[in-house]
Amino acid sequence: MSPAQHLTLPQGSRVAIVTDSASSLTPEMGASYGIHIVPIYVMFGTQTYRDGVDLDADLFYRMLSGSKQLPTTSQPTAADFVEAYTTLSQQAEAIVSIHASGRMSATVDSAQAARAQLPDVPIHVIDSRLIAVAQGLLVLTAARAAASGQNGEEVARFTEEMISRIHIICAMETMEYLHKGGRIGGAAALLGSALRIKPILHMADGQIEPLEKPRTRKRAIDRVLDLMGERVGSSKTVHAIVMHCNVPDEAQALVERVAARFPCQELLTMEAGPIIGTHAGPGTLGVVFYAESTA
Repeated sequence: MSPAQHLTLPQGSRVAIVTDSASSLTPEMGASYGIHIVPIYVMFGTQTYRDGVDLDADLFYRMLSGSKQLPTTSQPTAADFVEAYTTLSQQAEAIVSIHASGRMSATVDSAQAARAQLPDVPIHVIDSRLIAVAQGLLVLTAARAAASGQNGEEVARFTEEMISRIHIICAMETMEYLHKGGRIGGAAALLGSALRIKPILHMADGQIEPLEKPRTRKRAIDRVLDLMGERVGSSKTVHAIVMHCNVPDEAQALVERVAARFPCQELLTMEAGPIIGTHAGPGTLGVVFYAESTA
C-alpha cells in the first residue's frame, strides 16, 4: 500500500504537497505537515534502498563509513509519481510537487513525465533549484501556505517566489568523499585544492558551488555565521534550520550560536540525507534560512 494512501491533508487545506526524499524531510515531518515524500533510490553495491523507507539517516551514515565505494543515487520513476498523484488526487483539489534542483537530479523530470500522464489532475511541478535541507525548508513553507487555505495556483506561485529567498551555507569537514569520486555541482572544482581545507559551499544557479576555503574547522563555522549575517541583514525575523551530516552534537552547538545571534522565529535541526552525505561527507555542517522582508 502506498504511503500516500495514509496521508491526510491538514484541516482547511485543499492542496496536496509532494516532494522527494532529497529534501531531507523525515517521514515523521511529512506526516506532521501533511507532505507526501516520494523516496529516491540509494544503491550500495548491488543492494537498493528507498531513502526514508528502508534506509534512515543513521543507517545510511553507518553504511557509508564502512563502504569502500561510494553509494549511488537514482531518482524516483515516473510510475512512482503517478501512483502518488493518483491517490492524492482523490482527496485534494490540486497537487504542488516540489523537487530537487534539476541541475543536480533528474527527479523533476520524472515528476513532469507523471504529470503528462494525468492530464485531468491539476498538478504544479516545481524545480526548487535547491537541494537537501534548503529544498526541505521550501517544502515546509509551501505546506504552511496550503494549510492556510490557498489554492493550487496560489501555493505554486508563492513557492516559486520563495526559492530565491532561501539560502544554504555549509562547511565540509573532509575532502575525502570528493576525492573518492563524489561530486556536487561546481564543488568538484575543489578537487585540486589542498586536502586540509574546510570548504564552505552554497547554492548558486541551482547547484552547489564553493564559496570560501578556510583552513580550520573553527574558522569555517565562524565564517558560515558571518555569511549568514550578511544575507540576513537588518531583518527582524529569520526562519532557520541547522543542517548536519551525522554530527548532532556540533549541530546543537551551532543552533545555540544561531539563536544567540539572529532573531529566529523558527529554528530547527535536520540531518541531511544521501545526496549531500555521499558527496560532501559526514561532518558537513551549516545553516539553511530565509529572512522576512524589513519593508
